[in-house]
Amino acid sequence: MVNEGIKIELDDKNVIVMKLLHYFITDKNYNPIILQGAENEIWLENMDEDYKIVRIVSNYIHNDEQFRFDMFKTKRIVKKIKKKTFTMNMNTLSIFLNLGDNVNLKNDEKVDCVKVEEEVDLNNNSLIQSNFPDLPKKIVYSEKGMELFIKITNDINNHNKKDAEQAEEVFKTKYPIVTYMLMSLCIILYIVPIVTGSYDLILEKLCLYGPLVKNGELYRLLTGAFLHANIAHLFFNCYALYVIGPQLESFLGKGKYILIYFFSALTASLLSMVFHSGDISIGASGAIFGLMGSLVYFGYHYRVYLGNIIKSQIIPLILLNLMIGFLSSGIDNAAHIGGLVGGVLITIGVGVKYKSSTFEKINGWITSILYLAFLIYMAFIYVK
Repeated sequence: MVNEGIKIELDDKNVIVMKLLHYFITDKNYNPIILQGAENEIWLENMDEDYKIVRIVSNYIHNDEQFRFDMFKTKRIVKKIKKKTFTMNMNTLSIFLNLGDNVNLKNDEKVDCVKVEEEVDLNNNSLIQSNFPDLPKKIVYSEKGMELFIKITNDINNHNKKDAEQAEEVFKTKYPIVTYMLMSLCIILYIVPIVTGSYDLILEKLCLYGPLVKNGELYRLLTGAFLHANIAHLFFNCYALYVIGPQLESFLGKGKYILIYFFSALTASLLSMVFHSGDISIGASGAIFGLMGSLVYFGYHYRVYLGNIIKSQIIPLILLNLMIGFLSSGIDNAAHIGGLVGGVLITIGVGVKYKSSTFEKINGWITSILYLAFLIYMAFIYVK
C-alpha cells in the first residue's frame, strides 16, 4: 500500500479564526474564557491590554435585530466578567467574520466592532491598526492547509504549557520559615518578659511612642510591631499571620515577603504617629494588613486561580476589620491603613513573578518612596 497522505481543506473563515487565535494567545498573551452557551464565538481576555476582552464571532448575523441582540448579550456577559475580576473598565473588541450585508455595524459604549470578511480587511481597519498594528503581518504564514493547522495548534499548546508550568512554579508550596520566625519573635517578646517579670521594661524600651521616636529612637518604628498588649492580642495577630503569611511567602518568595512585611510595619508606624503622636502603639496588625493588601494585588494578577477567594474572603476581611477599627476604641486603625497602603505599593515595586512589567515595577518603587517620604514628613515635621 502507498500512503499518499491526508489532505485537509480548511474553510477561509476557519483559517482566519486560527490565525487570530494564534496572534492573540501567543503574541498578546490573551487567555481563552470558557463560557456556557456561547456558540460559534471565542472569548479571550487580557487585563493588561487596552481591550480587556476580544471576541472572535463566526456565527452568521444577517440583520440589525440579531446584531442588537448580540450586543446586548455581549454587554451582559462582560458585566459578569467585570464582577468576577473586580475590573472597572473593560473595553471589548468584537471581530465579526460572518456579518450580513444588511447589518448596520456600529460601536456601542465599551464594545467596539470590526467586520472581517477577508484577511485584507485587517489592513484597512482603523481600530486594528491603532491597537494591534502588527496583526496583519503576524498572520502571514508560508504553511497552508494541514501544515498551518499543525503549526498553530502546536504553538498555542506550547504557549499554554509554558503558562501552566509558570503557574505551577508560583503556586508550588514552599516551607514558610520566615512566617514562623516572625510568629516566634512575637511570641518570645511576649512570653519571656511575662515569665521574667520584665514586660513593663520591654514595653517601655521597644514600644512605638512618637516623642521618643522623634528624639532619635527610630528603632521603635519596627520593634513596636513585635509587642502585644495581652494574650488575646497576641493570639489573633499570630493566627492571622499563620493564615496569610505562608501563602504570600510561598507565592512571592522569602526576600520579597520580608521586604513587604517590614515596609508595611514601617508605614503603619509612621501613619500611627501622624494620628496618635502622643500615644503608645504596639502590635503586628499594621504589618499584617500590609500582607493582606499585598495578597489582593497578587490575587489580581492571578485572578484565574484566586479571583473568587480574593473577592469573597480577603477583601471582605479587610473591610470588616477596618470597620471594627473605626467603631471600636483602643484600635489603631491609622496603623492598619498605613500598613495596608504600604503593602500594596511595595508589592507593585517588587513585582509579581511572570506578571509585572519593568515599567510597572519602576512606578511601584517611585510611588512607595514618595509614600514613605510623605509619611516621614507628616510624622516628623508637620505633626508637632
